[in-house]
Amino acid sequence: MPRWDAQAEERLRTAAIELFLQLGYENVTVAQIAERSGLTRRTFSRYFADKRDVLFADSDRLPDLLAEAVSRADPALTPFEALVTALADAGAMLGPQVAPLAVQRREIIARSPELQERGRTKFAAVARALSEELTRRGSEPATAALLADVGVAVFRTGFNRWVDDPDGSDLAACLREAGAELADAVAQH
Repeated sequence: MPRWDAQAEERLRTAAIELFLQLGYENVTVAQIAERSGLTRRTFSRYFADKRDVLFADSDRLPDLLAEAVSRADPALTPFEALVTALADAGAMLGPQVAPLAVQRREIIARSPELQERGRTKFAAVARALSEELTRRGSEPATAALLADVGVAVFRTGFNRWVDDPDGSDLAACLREAGAELADAVAQH
């Protein structure tokens, strides 16, 4: 076996996803993932902190990515418009990266209370980052916190619609559509 395998990370991720779907996340060990991939536990540890990291790798970047997108949004936009623009910008960047495993990842998370909790923690961090950036843009802190929570809901809605229709719009378009739908619904009431 070569000392360095350019496909090791992908092999490990594929093996983990297959095992999580087959046996359930809680019933899979790192040793099983390594064995299924034909690699070692040590190799697994080079790429992932733990088995949860297989599903959430790079998700720690999401709060900063979204906050940076809000900060780049045109200052003339309302806070909500800046938020939806930021979500779409991030979606354009993230969509191609997460598309290959989005359906399987969502299914695995839906079956695991531990992973659902991890997802809630991730989105709480996203809401904090968005709230802080919206406050820096001039929103009152309470309004910024409300908009941030709304932004998380728009993100989740747009993301789920995108995963449900893999041959449809791209992630950015689904996020824009979810934001527009919310804006229309609020305007009608």
